[in-house]
Amino acid sequence: MVEEEKTLEKMIGKVPEIFKELKETDPDLYGKVMGLDQMIWADGALSKQTKKIIAIAIAAALRDGHAVRAQMAGAGELGVKKEEIEEGLRVAFLLAGMPAYVCGKAALEEILGDRPRR
Repeated sequence: MVEEEKTLEKMIGKVPEIFKELKETDPDLYGKVMGLDQMIWADGALSKQTKKIIAIAIAAALRDGHAVRAQMAGAGELGVKKEEIEEGLRVAFLLAGMPAYVCGKAALEEILGDRPRR
């Protein structure tokens, strides 16, 4: 289970408390959730980087500031560029409106604003 947590931390920046709690209260469900998480984030037809951009855009579209920040926290570890996130946020804007874009842009500037471009 420790390896799964390290993978999760790399993908989203940190292990949310809910996962730590679930590990203690329902280890079987925790194992299944972590297995699904690893399957979803694995490279496939889409790269991990592309999936990360999609996750950020979805979280912004849902106006879930916590999820936006959590997803962005792991973006740098994967080499996702700020410009790629901005482009994903423009897609969210097109489909979910200005509040989604503002939610994502505010987190982007807070978390990755001064990060050197690759």
